Amino acid sequence: MRRWAALTLSVAALLGALAWPAASYVRALTYPGQASFLVRTVEWVRDNGGGGVVNLVESWWYSTPPSASVPSTSALPSPAIGRSVAGGPAPIPVAAGLAPLRGEGRWLAGRVGADGSPVLFTTFERPDVLHPSIVVGVARIDAKMTRLRLVAGTTQPDHLSSAVTAQVPLEARGGLVAAFNSGFKMADARGGFLAEGHRVGTLRAGAASVAIRSDGSATVGQWGRDVGPGPDVVAVRQSLDLIVDNRRAVDGLADNGGNRWGTTKNQKQYTWRSGLGIDKAGNLLYVGGANLNLVTLASALVQAGAVRGMQLDIHNEMVAFLAYPGGAAHTLNGVRLLPDMPGSPDRYLVPDQRDFFEVTLR
Repeated sequence: MRRWAALTLSVAALLGALAWPAASYVRALTYPGQASFLVRTVEWVRDNGGGGVVNLVESWWYSTPPSASVPSTSALPSPAIGRSVAGGPAPIPVAAGLAPLRGEGRWLAGRVGADGSPVLFTTFERPDVLHPSIVVGVARIDAKMTRLRLVAGTTQPDHLSSAVTAQVPLEARGGLVAAFNSGFKMADARGGFLAEGHRVGTLRAGAASVAIRSDGSATVGQWGRDVGPGPDVVAVRQSLDLIVDNRRAVDGLADNGGNRWGTTKNQKQYTWRSGLGIDKAGNLLYVGGANLNLVTLASALVQAGAVRGMQLDIHNEMVAFLAYPGGAAHTLNGVRLLPDMPGSPDRYLVPDQRDFFEVTLR
């Protein structure tokens, strides 16, 4: 009888111990906002003490260098994202030592403003001479003719946003130019978030920051040096430290000096990465591509013409840039910056778990 009672208590204790993680995992799988089963599972493991295991697996999974061959045409952007126009920006120079591919570095106009002037240009580049298979999509957003807005997701920067607000609002979709991913999760970003009067975390001095002004213009820089608090700054998203400064890659990227750019081996992983920079005229430059390590991402920003630049989010399904050529809001379809960029073309038009940036016409 005593053994039976002891066994019963042991089983009850085991079931009780399993009940909380099981309930927590179910909540993670069913929480509002777009995210795949794999992403929800990995994020749940991270949030419940398994970050070290996830980092170890990712470092192994993304350890294989990319191919040294020329990319297939299926990996190159489709002309559907834009058209050639006279008088556009000067082409991005093809990296020395590479034979240029068709359309490489040549800007296509992806959206025009009310006066017919292009406000979004896109192209692609290859920043790594040793690995010419790497293709990086580049978007140039006109700072004077567009407005940038930071939108909170249902889980990032916290769990306070509803599914209704965690998407591009219907009234803004007619003038929607682009939408793209934000930075690292707040737990890993080493910085803060500010939007719509809502602040999460601390805006860290020295952090790489996207700062949005009240007129919708934006810049990328170091908090406390290039930009700082003030009545004109209405939104800020910080993510790690700058990777490009004064038109060159920051020293220490290859070795992640001081763990300024994530975990110890994070910067060496060949994975999907994205970055945001600003050129000498104040236009925003988004870059994104597969099989990039941190050094190659910085090289891509420099090649595109960035004066300053920062890393946004990384990994499969986290990197997303969608351009919108225009049309009625109810028939809006996003065009991926690269054809193999993961994710649905309606992302950000439905509730999303992660915070993101929205670009609209002024």
